[in-house]
Amino acid sequence: SGNYRTQLWDKQSESFLPSTPGLGMHVEVKDPDGKVVLSRQYGSEGRFTFTSHTPGEHQICLHSNSTRMALFAGGKLRVHLDIQVGEHTNNYPEIAAKDKLTELQLRARQLLDQVEQIQKEQNYQRVRRGLQ
Repeated sequence: SGNYRTQLWDKQSESFLPSTPGLGMHVEVKDPDGKVVLSRQYGSEGRFTFTSHTPGEHQICLHSNSTRMALFAGGKLRVHLDIQVGEHTNNYPEIAAKDKLTELQLRARQLLDQVEQIQKEQNYQRVRRGLQ
């Protein structure tokens, strides 16, 4: 999952504005084979999530949808980006409330997610070492 926030450069104050209302961002994620995993339009700040099914490096591209705003800002756009990887990105309290899970069911879900993450990491290491 990723969280991002954009700021446009303000020529008059010679600093970045605290927020950028009206600016749109397109987020695209490609897997190691070049297959598009996520392609979606968001606002000037947002959160995107995707699940990878292929081990390896993924490419994340953020594109501003407005060249006019970028030119107005003198071509400067700051993007704050926070990326989290793995099963810890799951919001378990939210999952428990949505799926009406007991504490034991939720813990079992967390453990299954951890096992799945370990398997993915092991597969990734095998691919990196060329053992497949």
